Amino acid sequence: MLPSEHYVGGEFVRGDAAPVVVRSPSTDEVLAEIPGAGVALAERAAAANGVAARAMRALPVLRRVELVRRLAAAVRAEQVPLARLLTLESGKPIAESRTEVEYSASFFDNAAAAAEMAAGELPAARLADRRVLVLREPIGATVAITPWNFPLAMIARKLAPALAAGCSQLVKPAEDTPLTALAFARLFAKTAVECAAPPAAFGVVVGDPISIARAFIEEPSTRKLTFTGSTEVGRLLATQCAPRLLRTALELGGNAPFLVFADADLDRAADQAMLSKFRFMGQTCISANRFLLEESIADEFLSRLEARMRALVVGDPLSEATRVGPLINDAAIRKVELHVRDSVAKGARIRLGGARAEVAGLAPRFFMPTILTGCSPMMHCACEETFGPIVASMTFRTESEAVMIANAVPHGLAAYVMTQDADRLLRVAEALDFGVVGANDGAPSTAEAPFGGRKDSGLGREGGMYGLDAYVDLKYVSMRVRGC
Repeated sequence: MLPSEHYVGGEFVRGDAAPVVVRSPSTDEVLAEIPGAGVALAERAAAANGVAARAMRALPVLRRVELVRRLAAAVRAEQVPLARLLTLESGKPIAESRTEVEYSASFFDNAAAAAEMAAGELPAARLADRRVLVLREPIGATVAITPWNFPLAMIARKLAPALAAGCSQLVKPAEDTPLTALAFARLFAKTAVECAAPPAAFGVVVGDPISIARAFIEEPSTRKLTFTGSTEVGRLLATQCAPRLLRTALELGGNAPFLVFADADLDRAADQAMLSKFRFMGQTCISANRFLLEESIADEFLSRLEARMRALVVGDPLSEATRVGPLINDAAIRKVELHVRDSVAKGARIRLGGARAEVAGLAPRFFMPTILTGCSPMMHCACEETFGPIVASMTFRTESEAVMIANAVPHGLAAYVMTQDADRLLRVAEALDFGVVGANDGAPSTAEAPFGGRKDSGLGREGGMYGLDAYVDLKYVSMRVRGC
């Protein structure tokens, strides 16, 4: 039976508002109808989150570490059912779903290790009778709004450091993919009881995002909001948080350039392009969106990439052979079609694909892996995030031109550089105005690194010690010492 109850204050409760209907992107089958959380339940959950924050603050560090480590083990132990549920509600190919489950567990591993290493400081004082002590204290109750493209990993990336730092966290998952979050809540409840941690330290409510976000933000005990999603929604949430001076972390949209220089190992570059572009059919915030190819090797690189793309299996995401499943919903596939039409109308050419793929017996949300050539910065595929399996390619002649084109967008989340010239690699990586740079690496996300963007791609970092720091306040204690 699929999960359908919210997790509030350490208890599973029924919703009090209109149902959230969860459909399979593959088949259009209704997977679940979850009675939504209305204003009253959202406010109750936010208040319970504040109470839980006090209990977490009192929990010794070793107990927090035990909780977080056990959550990593619990997630790994349930990899098979979690991956299947994730695929059912998101359309992510099953092999990728298993990878996401393991990726999620790694955030709990990393946060536990970071919490064990975290310490206050005793900086040298300028005066003989003065001692300076810097304490690291949990910020308290935190709330998170997570996206549909990584239903488990985005919760883990936010929750793991929050718990390790001694905070509580209440999550509102995306309406398209709430089932994985609710299933994880059951794992959390069981694990918290096993290690005598507060069961209410984590919560999940599903429903109308506007009313739930307002309840989260207006709750007096809330100290931080962390959000992963679109730039437009991020701006709105930041505006709502501003009157309370609420701490925010915003991981927003991207428009990643993938730069391939003539001195690159083209087979290696094509392999990395496949990792970057076709993970979850391009529906990730760091997916390569604009392929900037040095003119002299553009056709050769695309030939190698095309051969790899032709080998991709489009089909049922529950099949082990499938590498291209459905896009998340009808709006997503219409956007991809619009980007292709706009590009062709403005002079681009379709080298491969360019249309929906028909998969017998399944919903019409599959799109063929596509290569567009002759793209320009004014096309939708270059100035907007496509979020689909489209390689939009354009050429450059010089390093400075490549960097200029790459940086000429308002977003700055991730970028990729393919070259065998070590000097160029460092020059270009430093010149790119992006928070994450994959240097001959098409899959740079990892639990121990600081993940986040610049410009319209948001603010704040998640991952490693940097992620733990995002959930602590520094307190400076000045002490006068007699006899010095």
